[in-house]
Amino acid sequence: MLVAELSVIEWPRKVDAFVDLESNPEMASRLCREAQGRLMRRMAQLTDADVQSPSRLPAWTVGHVLTHLARNADAHARRLSGALSGNNVPKYESGEQQRSTEIEDGATRSAGEIIADLQASMDSLEEIFTQSTAAGWPNGHFLGGGHYGVAGCPAHRLREVEMHHVDLGLGYTPLDWPDEYVAWDLPQLLATAPERLDSSNSRRLFMAWLAGRGPLDSGTTLNPW
Repeated sequence: MLVAELSVIEWPRKVDAFVDLESNPEMASRLCREAQGRLMRRMAQLTDADVQSPSRLPAWTVGHVLTHLARNADAHARRLSGALSGNNVPKYESGEQQRSTEIEDGATRSAGEIIADLQASMDSLEEIFTQSTAAGWPNGHFLGGGHYGVAGCPAHRLREVEMHHVDLGLGYTPLDWPDEYVAWDLPQLLATAPERLDSSNSRRLFMAWLAGRGPLDSGTTLNPW
């Protein structure tokens, strides 16, 4: 019996579905600047009550998410700045505990303090993007103890901004994500699905759905990524 060939999904012509933003820091930094601009326009009018309200992430307020985004910008700036001077440095000088402490300490500040901090951190990162462009994005292979080279920092920062903008629960949704971002990150996330499905049966049913061999089972859940 002949097996019908699987249909190939065609991406919109205006998006190059094969652009790897990790290896194209110039494009990724442009998209990141645009994403950070969208975020700040939405944050400009937040009140103290807004930043202390729950986000869509468990146990995190809006203030936690925004503080995380500020410190994440600092972390990527640290790696890129190190690469510019030939130093292979990690995102956080004192490791993940530094990250957690800084987020908790910063989350209870006023809206004005949090927003100003976020703006300053993003401005600094964008200035380092400009310097990196001028220098030709040197030492892109530096890992800094992580799992991706420093050339991937703009792409990974883009992911942080787009995902957490949604996590804020303030009106930005996945339907607002740019096509270029989705074209890059959807395959990345699909690659994590096997390890995030709890059973062999759930993997089979998910695989069948991806192949167009049935609906997605209502009981299918992916563990947090």
